[in-house]
Amino acid sequence: MSSEAPLRTEPAPRTASQAHPFAGSLRRALRSPMAVSGATILLFFVLLAIFAPELSRWSPTTPNLALRLLPPSPRHLLGTDDLGMDVFSRIVWGARIDLLSSLIVVGAGGTIGTLFGLLAGWLGGWWDEVLMRVTDIFLAFPALILAMAISAVLTPNLTNALIAISVTYWPIYARLARAQVLATKRLEYVDAARCIGNKPSRIHFRHVFPNTFTPMLVQATLDMGSVLLIAAGLSFIGFGAQPPTPEWGLMISQGQSFLMTQWWVSTAPAVAILLLVVGFNQLGDALRDLLDPRLRGR
Repeated sequence: MSSEAPLRTEPAPRTASQAHPFAGSLRRALRSPMAVSGATILLFFVLLAIFAPELSRWSPTTPNLALRLLPPSPRHLLGTDDLGMDVFSRIVWGARIDLLSSLIVVGAGGTIGTLFGLLAGWLGGWWDEVLMRVTDIFLAFPALILAMAISAVLTPNLTNALIAISVTYWPIYARLARAQVLATKRLEYVDAARCIGNKPSRIHFRHVFPNTFTPMLVQATLDMGSVLLIAAGLSFIGFGAQPPTPEWGLMISQGQSFLMTQWWVSTAPAVAILLLVVGFNQLGDALRDLLDPRLRGR
């Protein structure tokens, strides 16, 4: 008889991406010029919003007709508007207003829509039919038109504009959450959890619902830019923020009469909106790559 001991094979060393599942995706995101530029843009505007009182030398809401329509200079970096208010100070304070507005709308609309979608996908049957038909009614109207109508009924101001936009955005998350629940319920690990005797409530709260939030997070990041555009559009046409609020869409509206001569009044807030929307979109793409398990380890 042979007394030789059986050969023992050493496990293959784990690569960095295997030891840390997100490491490969994070390195890929950091190597992406678009992801880095998007994060840089967002960080820039977040810092503007946080340090607005320290960065602005002039009041963003107090007119001074003696300084009316001054061009950009070391004293007024982006010039002044038709009421003599410093454009740079208004943009800095506007960053706080617009960022907070986007967060409120996406947070409120995303929460309501996600709850609707999770309930529809979980309960099924006539619950699903009723909830989805309500969702379809809201989706039948263009978002901006519906937001204008709701804002007009509630009296135009920034708060009512945010409520109106939230009402138009929750159906997107309801549809997305429902689709994710229905797709996840058919996966093998959910069948395995069901076979070993887990209760339906435990299966949904432990295995189904947590796996629906990655696409919701990506959608929320992408929607931040869209919400910013709609909020600025409502303020531009008079259904959102009212003077003298330093909101970017309102600033563009107030400066459109001087666009050919005093271009800085409208151009500066327009560029701010453009940069922030681009930053949100790039961050959304980076999060999609980072959180998609099919792309990890590549």
